[in-house]
Amino acid sequence: MSDKIWDYVIVGGGSAGCVLASRLSEDADTSVLLLEAGPEDRSIWLKMPAGMPRVVWGTQYSWAFTSEPEPYLNGRQLGHPRGKVLGGSSSINGMVWLRGHPRDYDGWAQRGATGWSYDDVLPYFRKAETAPDTSDDLRGDDGPICVTRPKLETSSLAAAFVSAGGEAGYPLLSDFNASEQEGFGPVERSTFGGKRWSTSRAYLNPVRDRTNLTVITGALAQEIILDGKQARGVRYLKAGNSVHAMAAREVILSAGSIGSPHLLQLSGIGPAAVLEAAGIKQRHELSGVGENLNDHPDLVIQHECLEPVSIFPVTRAPRNILAGIEWMLRGTGPAATNHFEAGGFVRSRPEVEHPDIQFTFMPLSVIPGTVDIRNEHSFQAHIDLMRPRSRGHVRVRSADPAEAPAITFNYLADPTDLADLRAGFKILREVLAQPTLSKFTGKEIFPGPEVQEDDAIDAWIIETLETCYHPVGTCKMGNADAADVVVDPECKVRGIDGLRVIDASIMPEIVSANTNATAIMIAEKAADIIRGRNSAAQPHVV
Repeated sequence: MSDKIWDYVIVGGGSAGCVLASRLSEDADTSVLLLEAGPEDRSIWLKMPAGMPRVVWGTQYSWAFTSEPEPYLNGRQLGHPRGKVLGGSSSINGMVWLRGHPRDYDGWAQRGATGWSYDDVLPYFRKAETAPDTSDDLRGDDGPICVTRPKLETSSLAAAFVSAGGEAGYPLLSDFNASEQEGFGPVERSTFGGKRWSTSRAYLNPVRDRTNLTVITGALAQEIILDGKQARGVRYLKAGNSVHAMAAREVILSAGSIGSPHLLQLSGIGPAAVLEAAGIKQRHELSGVGENLNDHPDLVIQHECLEPVSIFPVTRAPRNILAGIEWMLRGTGPAATNHFEAGGFVRSRPEVEHPDIQFTFMPLSVIPGTVDIRNEHSFQAHIDLMRPRSRGHVRVRSADPAEAPAITFNYLADPTDLADLRAGFKILREVLAQPTLSKFTGKEIFPGPEVQEDDAIDAWIIETLETCYHPVGTCKMGNADAADVVVDPECKVRGIDGLRVIDASIMPEIVSANTNATAIMIAEKAADIIRGRNSAAQPHVV
């Protein structure tokens, strides 16, 4: 047991936790402890963008969660990797760097997250990034996260997909993170010099020698130490020993949308019925903990490729070995990209205010239900619903912190989600049928040409729907008097002093894009809130 006291104890060295540790320790007289359950991020596979499939599956760098049988997916259980390594999911994810739509954040503010409108958060998106094109005031030019925009001319398939979007009547865009989102174009990624640019690499590595910053890996948080309604520290397990880390100012949970509500519940903070079922004594009633789970559901269409231009040969020996050598020597080549280089945003219906469907293209295809790349020239395009209405929950099973919580996403619980996905599926089929792609597009492998009528499409969706791995919302931010709110707009846990949650779990609603950039923005803004700083909001016209 340790009696050492830090000013701030941060649980979770992931996408948000690394940002907070770096920013809070900028003040030399402030001591910061960062606890991470996983290891250091030293593996070469964590640095190589094309190495993502090796690290996202398995248990070495991931919590490897599995959902409960999903009631609206015929009882299927879905795997759900979450980063268990310094950098968290920014160390194992697909590296897609997208902010979402300005209206997402304005909606947050309108629903009670005061101070989190797009004008409020834009300075923190800019602060976080070094963008490839800073010709306008919407992009950052000196932030820790290095952002790369792919050159579509290097991939004839990706370029053809974007052109097909134009032929289908959609705008062609150069930057999805600028003012306009609807259309087709290149998809930015958080890489630099051909290497993954995680928050560990971007924020933590440059400051690891600060004497006021302590980073401990292999530290499994067991509970928040409470003194009545005051958070005093964290009890964690390290090498079989239970250790107390005490906080003079605050305990900050940045364990993610699964880990943060789980730790609150382990500590007796949450809905009475959930805690009682797990045999945990309630210390503080907070009914929203673990509720409001949002995620982006995912579908995929696959086609044979008539020209030998897909990248599947590069995934086989000896070309994969040569690609690895090129990457190690020069940081270039097929191993230097995530291969999610082209995409689009569309509206499922004309009356939708802003795009609610995302398409992402890949110049290869993976056999559905596996991680195996098809042994043929082929390609696939993903259909992702950006603002699903269905909500799930995260619930502690027992008082054992090593036992994973019960996770139910409830995909398709709201029938509108099924209708919107069906609409997105039909739109993508129209795009894939455009003339520019015709010389590449062979037969539809998946789901296949026999899936045409609405009933058949719906049955296929229910049978094959997967996840984008974007869980958010389980410690919802909003007005302090709302029953389902867990944290106020300063990220403070309702009714508990000295405790904040700062990560993707506080998003009131999921954003219309991949969520990692937003999680990093949240941490940047929250760090200024804690330090009493205010970054001037910049007016923006949509």
